[in-house]
Amino acid sequence: MNLTGAGKIALILLIAGALGAGYYFFGPDPNKATNETSINSTTPEGGPASAANENVASDDNTASSESSTAASETSAFSYTAPEPVDGKLKGVVELGASGFNSFVVNIDKDKNWKLEKAEFGNSMVIENMASDYDIRVGLKKYIGNMIDHGVSGKDIHFVVSSGAVKADVTQKIIKVLKDMGYMVNTVTAEQEGTLGLKCALPPSFSGRGFFADIGSGNTKIAWTTDSGIKSLEASGAKYYEKGTSDDVVYDEVGAKAKQVPSSKREICFIIGGVPYDLAKEVRNGKERYTVLKPAEAYKLDKAKAKAGGNIYKAIADATGCKQFVFDWDANFTIGFLLGLK
Repeated sequence: MNLTGAGKIALILLIAGALGAGYYFFGPDPNKATNETSINSTTPEGGPASAANENVASDDNTASSESSTAASETSAFSYTAPEPVDGKLKGVVELGASGFNSFVVNIDKDKNWKLEKAEFGNSMVIENMASDYDIRVGLKKYIGNMIDHGVSGKDIHFVVSSGAVKADVTQKIIKVLKDMGYMVNTVTAEQEGTLGLKCALPPSFSGRGFFADIGSGNTKIAWTTDSGIKSLEASGAKYYEKGTSDDVVYDEVGAKAKQVPSSKREICFIIGGVPYDLAKEVRNGKERYTVLKPAEAYKLDKAKAKAGGNIYKAIADATGCKQFVFDWDANFTIGFLLGLK
């Protein structure tokens, strides 16, 4: 076919238009290409983002595993003390040579109790008591704080611990309290053990458990018998100040602990300054009962802690008891309140 110049130009334009249309309908979709690029610019499912999540999960699992391992070092103690019903608030103050410990307790007719308020180591109360007048003013303020909490004045009691009864300042405080009309009760170490057991050892555990109180001045070990409570005294955690060796105290405490009947060695409810420090390491939240780790599992560096750990180990070794439960609320003075009518 012979075409003129104009015809040739028209044919070329026609072919070019056809090619353009074909590319438009059958060529790659520019929007699709853009979409694919957009998809590839994000992290694909199962790619690095999931790997990061796996790392987080792995870290969480590791932390959980470590937490479980730490928790497994001590067994949980699920006992819940019964709540008092229609109870009455009573207050008790433990007098010591260096300070006061005070407790406001709700107690019902069945001797179920709940600690409502506690103050420990109020040394400032004693430090400002130079004269009888200072003692009277300080005590009135101190007693007033308990009354403000709802305790009747006639329901506030004072107990002098066996370790503080000989201190001069304690004797001065006792005199003023008696002049104010308050009854002041002094107790022996053996009585402290008895009162501590009444407070800390739940009745449901009395047939298979015993009680221990590792104090600074002495250690009390007690258990129930058919006729009442048996309480023994041994060296306290500050025995090192007297130059007594660890071995001597270990043997002494062990000899006393071996007197606990074999049927009552399944569990020990324990209180005292050193057990308090040991329990802090493993306490779960605000739980009332904390199961201590074995004595050898603690790394103790301070003199009193090491001495208390030695006493703890002596009791554990002598009795073979594997479960020592620290009660965060118990105190022998609360046992005193429980004994009142």
